Amino acid sequence: MLNLNHVNSLVHWEEREIHLRDHMIAFFSQEVRSFLRSVNPAWDVRRVEAPALMPQALVSSAYSNADIWVQEQLSASDAALVLRPETTPSTYIYMQHILGNHSKTRLPLCVWQAGRSYRREQEQPTKHMRLKEFWQLEFQCAFTADSGNDYHAACLEPVRRMIASLIHLPTRMVPSDRLPAYSEVTMDIEVDNGDKWMEDLLDLAAHGFSAARPV
Repeated sequence: MLNLNHVNSLVHWEEREIHLRDHMIAFFSQEVRSFLRSVNPAWDVRRVEAPALMPQALVSSAYSNADIWVQEQLSASDAALVLRPETTPSTYIYMQHILGNHSKTRLPLCVWQAGRSYRREQEQPTKHMRLKEFWQLEFQCAFTADSGNDYHAACLEPVRRMIASLIHLPTRMVPSDRLPAYSEVTMDIEVDNGDKWMEDLLDLAAHGFSAARPV
């Protein structure tokens, strides 16, 4: 990771780090797929890739213009676009599309994507800095509201173990100190970086999805 622009939290990634990222994406996608299908072989697991630019109307009200990168509108006809601060809305809208328009799509359904997101983060020392441009790996899992399986509770410890097996640092599961508007309950996986516990890799949220329940 190189700071060649001399701007805090705006970095270049080198080939070794890119290979590591690709490995983590492949590892987690396979592990999550295997876990879900071990609980219920009916899980339909699909990958999607969405644009980094998104309509501002889809951005959570939890974000203000001080948090996100907003495209300048040069004319009244320009769409109000932003660089996405998270992948969640684009995954969610795709799930709605395939569930609403493709009769062969059935629950339980997992849609996942890996890609860049962007936020206006405060300047911090390198050790604790939060990147302005960063990668997210997200899995949205939808299942029927009357399912007898509590997939959210069942996945917590397996996912923590997945992360611990890769990073070789102490990890723990804690209730999140913030609750997104779409979430009924959110759990964070924190990592001890040798200095302090930090929310490092993952939010696990459960929330409503019309007749379904995503994790």
